[in-house]
Amino acid sequence: MPTSPKALAFLGSMERIEDTLQQVERSLRDQLSSESELVGSIGEHVLGSGGKRVRPALLILTAELCGYTGPRRVHMAAAVELLHTATLLHDDVIDLATTRRGQAAANAIWGNRRAVLMGDFLLARASTMIVEDGDLDILWIFSDTIRGMAEGEILQMQRSFDAGVSESHYFEVIDRKSAVLLAAACHAGAILAGVTRAERRRIADFGREVGLAFQLRDDALDYSAGVEELGKRPHTDVREGKVTLPLLLTLKRCAPAEREVVTSLLKTAARRASDPAGSQSPEETLSHVELKPLLDLVARYRGVEDTVRRAREHADRAARELAPFPDGPSKEALLQAAEFAVARAG
Repeated sequence: MPTSPKALAFLGSMERIEDTLQQVERSLRDQLSSESELVGSIGEHVLGSGGKRVRPALLILTAELCGYTGPRRVHMAAAVELLHTATLLHDDVIDLATTRRGQAAANAIWGNRRAVLMGDFLLARASTMIVEDGDLDILWIFSDTIRGMAEGEILQMQRSFDAGVSESHYFEVIDRKSAVLLAAACHAGAILAGVTRAERRRIADFGREVGLAFQLRDDALDYSAGVEELGKRPHTDVREGKVTLPLLLTLKRCAPAEREVVTSLLKTAARRASDPAGSQSPEETLSHVELKPLLDLVARYRGVEDTVRRAREHADRAARELAPFPDGPSKEALLQAAEFAVARAG
């Protein structure tokens, strides 16, 4: 499925804030200063890997929507992206990933220990930038966000390879792992502008709904897109033991015998993933041939289509949160961001 024209409009709207985003890029590179050459090498690898800078853009645009266009938004946008990049480094180690955005993951090149330490370095840099800004509300939001993201990862790991995962557990995980950072980015933009607490809540809720839509679309794409769109091998979620919404919906709708097929495959993947004598790469826990019965069930019971429908519902909720704010280029760009979360092809 190609990216829709409405979703492409968001990428086009980012051209309007290109100068500000370039300032963010320079700030990001400034934070790589270190006595260790390795910090610079790994930092350039992960920061130059082609990320769309959605989180910095959302912070910049929400600040603008609320009336603030000063330099603090560059500083905060860079901190948000550093925090996001740190979590990607840590996630790839946890997931034993070998690729990220179509290129070798940092842990595949430099090893897990260096990748973890680089993530710690970027997290420390982001924290320093937030403290330097000096706003206690923003500091509290991001400290709470970091805690929530770590808890989300732990919650997900607790139920890996578990066909009995509930929808409420799944949504708790994606809210903490993904949506909370987009909510924090948007919330920080509103705080910079000094709007009322009610307006801040609306902006933060907008970010959370976009984040949920974004993750739901990601989870659907893992079942429906190819390597070129994903930048990694498809179906990695189930190989890593992540029971995401397309599979959850399938498990709710399928017959008991079909459910047993899925349960058996997840047990096989879990056993192979934990076998010290076997492959330690989740990409090899289940072959494509072994996965085919599961993929056929997801297709039969419309797991992907209904996950995208749920994503659309969250994007629509995000748009409603912006209704009271004045029309203009920043509001239009944010509405396009909500559309992009659902309609992107990768």
